[in-house]
Amino acid sequence: MKHVRVVLIILFVLLIITVAVQNYTVMATKVTFRLNLLFFNHETPPMSLYLVVIIAFLLGVIFMGFYGITERFRLKREIRLLKKESKGKDQELQSLRNLPVTAEEVAPEDDQKLQWESDNNR
Repeated sequence: MKHVRVVLIILFVLLIITVAVQNYTVMATKVTFRLNLLFFNHETPPMSLYLVVIIAFLLGVIFMGFYGITERFRLKREIRLLKKESKGKDQELQSLRNLPVTAEEVAPEDDQKLQWESDNNR
């Protein structure tokens, strides 16, 4: 499985390099971004599309990293709670297993009554 993963990563990197080389002239064009609000106006300096793509990719990696961390902490908490619940149920089961087995004594007259009922049912 490790080898398949490495091959897939290599193919993905090769695809990215191919796209970058074939689209060099388009991606090298300079763009500026403007933000015009009622109280705030801002314009970025000219930058190539390559830089914009790299910044967008890195922001995506950072946001997904934070999401992954929070998801991991949530799942760890859930695992901890489930282990605690399982431990409590195991203790309860163990305490029920350790209860002595007691049999109720049947009074002699009840024993005869039970024998008579079983004979009549046949």
